[in-house]
Amino acid sequence: MRRYPARMARSRFHPTALRPALAALVVLAPSLAFAWGPQGHRLVADVAWNELAPETRTQVQRLLQGEPDPTLAGIANWADQLRELDPDLGRRSAGWHYVNIGEDECHYHPSTACPDGNCVVEAISAQAGILADRARSDAERLQALKFVVHFVGDVHQPLHAGYAHDKGGNTVQVNLDGKGSNLHRLWDSGLLNTAGLDDEAYLARLDMLPLVIAERPALPPAAPQWAEQSCSIALSDGFYPARARIDGDYVERWRPVAEEQLRRAGIELARLLDAALDPDAP
Repeated sequence: MRRYPARMARSRFHPTALRPALAALVVLAPSLAFAWGPQGHRLVADVAWNELAPETRTQVQRLLQGEPDPTLAGIANWADQLRELDPDLGRRSAGWHYVNIGEDECHYHPSTACPDGNCVVEAISAQAGILADRARSDAERLQALKFVVHFVGDVHQPLHAGYAHDKGGNTVQVNLDGKGSNLHRLWDSGLLNTAGLDDEAYLARLDMLPLVIAERPALPPAAPQWAEQSCSIALSDGFYPARARIDGDYVERWRPVAEEQLRRAGIELARLLDAALDPDAP
């Protein structure tokens, strides 16, 4: 049985120090495949790294050997880059980034929400199973790790578990600071960008959030509950703005919620990785 160190005493190392100080500017087209934007996914991964058990870190580092950026944050956006890196896998995995349960009052029923397993909830379960399977090759487990890191972030973005009729907010037009966008993209990156923080500063901010998450078994993954919790945010009063023009009041109310979801995703990702890579597991 693995014994976990007290989380209050965890390492304060910031993986962002391993990355170049200047990141390339990435321009993303609106798509159901994107959640949080590059910075958000990196932050989820960095939060997770700070929460991982030491043994898990060792195994993650072994799997990441040979990667251009051998950190969790370095692979966090890989699944969104598959259109260019591996178009065939990108097409096959396109539906794995989200699930539509808003029309069902945020209740996840596999038979209706994901009848063919082609959604983020079942993708997390499937990829976590591959990652945990020691009979699999390192290449297979590395790919599963890349998917898991990304999809746990995805499922905590409220609009990746929201309505089908507006394509997760993609058809809802909004305007922030005179710039046209849509609700999905606003939650991907627009809200976070208003903070004006780089990764290291934002990670420090997230690390200070007084977020308490109940302990529960991580394997099989708790992805259905994650999706339902995210969906409940998307269906909250005021989440869909009354007017297309977004003002400071909307940002002030909802950016803290987005930040809490990032931290929540990182903590849940760490728990999932600890369970999947537990060296004492049978």
